[in-house]
Amino acid sequence: MKRLFLAVIALSLPIIAQEKPTFTQAKMKQATVYFTGAALTHTASANIPKGTSELVIKNVANTLSEETIRVLAPSNVTVLSAQFTNQYMEEYDAERYAPSLKRVQDSLTLLDNQLKKCRNERHSKEKTVSFLDGNNALQGQQDGLILSDIPKVMDYYTAKRIELLNSIDEIKAKEEKLSAAITKLNAKLDTNLSKQEHLSNGKIILQLMSPVAQKADFQVSYISTQATWYPFYELRGEKLAEPIHLLYKGQIAQNTGVDWKGIKLHLSSGNPNKSNQFPVLKTWFVQLGHPRDFSNARMELRSNAAPLADLSRKKIAKDEVVHMEESTMAHYTALSENQLNISFDIDTPYDILSNGKVHSISLQELQLKAIYKYYTAPRVDKEVYLVAAIEDYSKYNLLPGEANIVFEDLYVGKTYIDPNQTAETLNITMGNDKKISVKREKVVDKSQTKFISANKEQIFTYDIILRNNKKEPVNLVLKDQYPVSIEKSIEVELLESSHASVAEETHILTWEVSLKPNETKTFRISYKLKYPKDMTVN
Repeated sequence: MKRLFLAVIALSLPIIAQEKPTFTQAKMKQATVYFTGAALTHTASANIPKGTSELVIKNVANTLSEETIRVLAPSNVTVLSAQFTNQYMEEYDAERYAPSLKRVQDSLTLLDNQLKKCRNERHSKEKTVSFLDGNNALQGQQDGLILSDIPKVMDYYTAKRIELLNSIDEIKAKEEKLSAAITKLNAKLDTNLSKQEHLSNGKIILQLMSPVAQKADFQVSYISTQATWYPFYELRGEKLAEPIHLLYKGQIAQNTGVDWKGIKLHLSSGNPNKSNQFPVLKTWFVQLGHPRDFSNARMELRSNAAPLADLSRKKIAKDEVVHMEESTMAHYTALSENQLNISFDIDTPYDILSNGKVHSISLQELQLKAIYKYYTAPRVDKEVYLVAAIEDYSKYNLLPGEANIVFEDLYVGKTYIDPNQTAETLNITMGNDKKISVKREKVVDKSQTKFISANKEQIFTYDIILRNNKKEPVNLVLKDQYPVSIEKSIEVELLESSHASVAEETHILTWEVSLKPNETKTFRISYKLKYPKDMTVN
């Protein structure tokens, strides 16, 4: 009896395996978007049979991390397994499109076939006409043609040619009608498809076991890498005495294959794809060896550093203002901060299509109290920049990102906000001011080179000239520097600094300058280098 029972089970297994799967479509409910990736949550309902069955949940992301799939099911339904695929053979699947669209597609297929037949027939008859035209030269008796038969041949040739040409004209007219009908149907299909929700190729296949046949609700969540967001800012300043108006934005794009419509949206500064394993130090062994020559590497590093920095500066300067779709969501956004990241919860439903286009969302509007100063370092850049110093900036929960700068209703360029610095004050560049001029020039008669015994002495002298061409006074920070020696054989001495404050380790000179309207001030820096005359100094 036991053997019979096992045999019955064995016979029934193939039948179960061949049962038609149940298909259902996932509905997008929520997305938590990270800098790289997004955690997506869907709901789905399906009528499942008693016993074991297969449920295919359609319209999930085209690519996802299978190990992150999480399924919530009714308490009496057991999820035996969950798999992801975007290449599922839908032999049991329902029609992809609505019945009305299916009829349009069938009509298009029929008309396409008719058009192909017409073109084939026309091409064949055009070839026949070409053949007749190429063989119309009568060769007389030598070709076996009797003179009395020539009129008959000519009559046949003429009649056949006219018949073929008339038929070709009729076929062309039929082709035009078919082409017009196809164009009309394609337009109808495109219109209806645009109204239809975009469906992805991604599917989650669940193996289920239920004690009864029932309608069950499911919730599936997973992480997809095909989504991103990054912070972006707009800084507006009206007057130096007023705070900076900062618009905190989120730039969001997704290409998951699923259109996000009416979803609850969260933005997080976390990274779900980053390794969360803390580092472990291993024993550090040291041993003797031959010295390595790093001189070329240092030279290469020095030669590459400046061009890279310059390129970055040029790129920012040349970037045009980006006009993006903007929505005012600041009143519907709540900011929360936990131990590891910052998140923004948007309380109103939001739509983001799966097309990779950037959506700009206004997250917060802040008024930043700032202290304005002008800044210039003419040794490396002959521009004077307006800098806003913001104290206690950590309370604003800013994230690293680019910012458009608008000052006095004029777009002045881009800057970069880096709140991860260790300084107590956040300095934001608000643009350069052409009404304040700076010039750094070498004083020739105060610069010289001479040889003393085995040494070479060089004196370098520069004048820095500042002029305020504005109608109001300005406060300005001026910086310059003289070299720092890392060799005992090279001596560096500061000869003149015009009362600047000098950093002993870096040899950076700083002047706090006040300039009245149309006032000009000059500052001098002079230093001496002493080193062996058979050497050069870089």
